[in-house]
This record gives sequence, C-alpha cells and structure tokens, in this order.
Amino acid sequence: MSLSMWRNASTRRKRILSTIVILVIATVITAVGAFMPINAQDAQTISNDLNQTANSLSANNALTPYIFGNNFMICLIMFIPIAGPIFGFYVLYNTGTALGAVATTQGYPSFVALFAEFLTPIFWLEFISYSIAITESIWLLRRMMQHSGTREIKNTGVLVTLCAAVLFLSAIIETALISVGA
Repeated sequence: MSLSMWRNASTRRKRILSTIVILVIATVITAVGAFMPINAQDAQTISNDLNQTANSLSANNALTPYIFGNNFMICLIMFIPIAGPIFGFYVLYNTGTALGAVATTQGYPSFVALFAEFLTPIFWLEFISYSIAITESIWLLRRMMQHSGTREIKNTGVLVTLCAAVLFLSAIIETALISVGA
C-alpha cells in the first residue's frame, strides 16, 4: 500500500486497515507461541489445569461468566495506550503456548490445533475484539499526542461496548462447545 493511498483514505478505512494488520500480527504471535517446543510434563500440567478449571466452572454453572469476565478484562487492558498492546501480544503468545500444550497432550501437531482453532467462531470473535482493542489503544495514543484525546474517548467507549458484546457472544458459544465436547 502506498503512502499516498493511506493519506487519502478516510479515518474509517484507516481504522479498518489498522485492525486487519493487528489481527494478522496477533495471529502470527499466537502461532509462534503454539510452535514453541514444550516438554511433555509441562504440556500435561497446562492441559490438566485448563481441564480442571473448565470442569469446576461447568459444575457450578459459572463457565460463561468466567470466560466472558476473563476475556473482557484482558481486552480492557489492551485498550490502554503503550502497555495494552504489549500485554495483549504477551497474552496471545501464551494462548498459543497453551494451544500447543493441549495439542501435545492429545498427540497431534500444533499446526493441526492452530488450524482447528481458526475454524471456530470463537477464534474470530475473540481475535477481532482483541485486534480492535489494540488498534484503538494505538489510535488513542496518537490522538493524545495530537492533543485531541478527549474526542477519541468517545470512540473508545463505543469500541469497548462493541468488544463486550462480541466477547459475551463468544463466551456463550465457547461454553456450548465445551459442554458438547465434555
């Protein structure tokens, strides 16, 4: 994309393009985490912890609120300029590591787990929300540096609300998928 094309693009188009770029970066970082070598004992510990948490929360009918609360809190932190993207990419890397650990304990390659994850609506709903949050943190920082941060706060509020709704839908779907798989 040429610089003149970027300059001539509307703010909405720039935001969409920025979000797509962040989505690609987030996906790559998650994939890197998934492909990091992990020993069998650590993989089993991670997998057991995830299963124990899911089973405990399912038994108490608290899985959907937990998934939503966890994902939304992570997403909110991602909206913070500078620290948010760093934190977000760290979380996404760890998500990939956990995905790779589960694949290892199940006896299949990480790329299979990663590909299967891409096929779920959960991946797309969560990663788009996280990408929106990280992108908005960058836009918010940019606007603050231009001394127009107060105007950007309105956009941030709208995007936080959008992400909350999307992540709530994602939590419902994830709970349903976990229940079917249990």
